[in-house]
Amino acid sequence: MIAIEDILVSDDLVDEFFVCDLKVCKGGCCVKGEGGAPLEEDELGILEDVYEKVEPYLTQAGIEAIKKQGHYTQESQGEFKTTLIKEQASGEDGGPCAYVNYDNGVAVCGIEKAYLDGKIDFQKPVSCHLYPVRIQKYDNYDAVNYEKWEICDAACALGKKGKVPLYKFVKEALTRKYGKGFYEALDATAKFQAKEKENNTNQ
Repeated sequence: MIAIEDILVSDDLVDEFFVCDLKVCKGGCCVKGEGGAPLEEDELGILEDVYEKVEPYLTQAGIEAIKKQGHYTQESQGEFKTTLIKEQASGEDGGPCAYVNYDNGVAVCGIEKAYLDGKIDFQKPVSCHLYPVRIQKYDNYDAVNYEKWEICDAACALGKKGKVPLYKFVKEALTRKYGKGFYEALDATAKFQAKEKENNTNQ
C-alpha cells in the first residue's frame, strides 16, 4: 500500500496497466453488475438539480426507472447508488444504469453527454469517473483499490500494450477527487518505486 496522508492506495494502481477499450467492452461496466454506481452524499442533490437537463440524453427505459425509483437508490447498508433500469431483487443483476444511453452500440453516460454539450457543469459521479478504481471509506482513512473484473480484460491488454499504469489512466479522476497535490505525491512515489525495482534488478 502507498500511504498519502489519510489515503491508502493499493499497489495495484501503480503495478497494473489499464486503458479502456470501448470497441471491445462496449461500455459494459455501465450496463452489467449487481448494483449502481456509488454516490457521494453531495452528489445526491446535484443529480436532482441537473436531472431536467440530463433527461433528454436518457433512454425511455431509464427515464421510467428514475420516475419510479427516484434519482438514486439506497441500499440496506445505507450506501447511495445510481438507479438501475430494473429494480433489484437481492443478488440479482439490475441491468443497465438508468443514466446510460448508447452511441453506435457503445454505452455512454447521459450525464456526461449533457456535460460535454455544456448543459450542466457536473461531469458525472466521481465513482464512475474513477472506475475501475473504487474507494472504500473508513472512519480514519480512505482505501483506494483496483476492482478487477473480467469485462475489463481488453482494457488491461490495451494498457499493457501502451505501458499505461492504472493510476495514470485515472489521473483526471484522482485529481478531481483528492486534488493535484495528492496525484503529484502518488506519481512521485510510483516513479521512486519503479526506479528502486530497476536498481534491484540490475544488481
